Amino acid sequence: MLNRLYQWTLAKAAHRHAERWLFAVSFMESSFFPIPPHPLLGLMCLARPERAIRFGLICTIASVLGGLFGYAIGYFLYETIGTQILTALGLAEKFPVAACYLRDYGAEIILIKGATPIPFKLITITAGFIGLPLFTFLWASILSRGFQFMLVGILFWKFGRPIKAFIEKYLALLSAAFLLLIVGGFLAVSALSGSQGKSDLCSGATIDTVR
Repeated sequence: MLNRLYQWTLAKAAHRHAERWLFAVSFMESSFFPIPPHPLLGLMCLARPERAIRFGLICTIASVLGGLFGYAIGYFLYETIGTQILTALGLAEKFPVAACYLRDYGAEIILIKGATPIPFKLITITAGFIGLPLFTFLWASILSRGFQFMLVGILFWKFGRPIKAFIEKYLALLSAAFLLLIVGGFLAVSALSGSQGKSDLCSGATIDTVR
């Protein structure tokens, strides 16, 4: 099923309304859709590198708006819809740990997510469930999503199609470097606040402890 969804997503890159599909996939992926928009974004940038920044911006805006939708699901409808989404996507077991860390660190977790494969929908629904301040969620999501999508757009716009090989080879390293910077700040905050011991308990968090 996931493979069919993946192929369906890629097919939208050649659609005459590709930008609308890019917006839709980016929006849905932030709250309930299992396939990320990155393959669609990459193919569209490869076909039209002169519009790559526009594509990256569409991805960023749609993803943040979708994140707000996911936040609303977690805040208002977690028991009825949120749990079903997380269970269907195989993320239910990760929810208590995500809730624990979000309560401890908030924006830092969202920023770290921008350089890792953590499903953004898990973060958005969980943030709504724990009532993370909306302003904090919004600015951290803009930075996190913008880092992923605008970087791809800028690189394609600047260097054109030859950048595809470079991105495939070095984007993971760029993401890792960004992650190291964020984690450095994350650990510094932990050391200053003296809450490292508390956060270690998050690895064993359960649904009962985060309600």
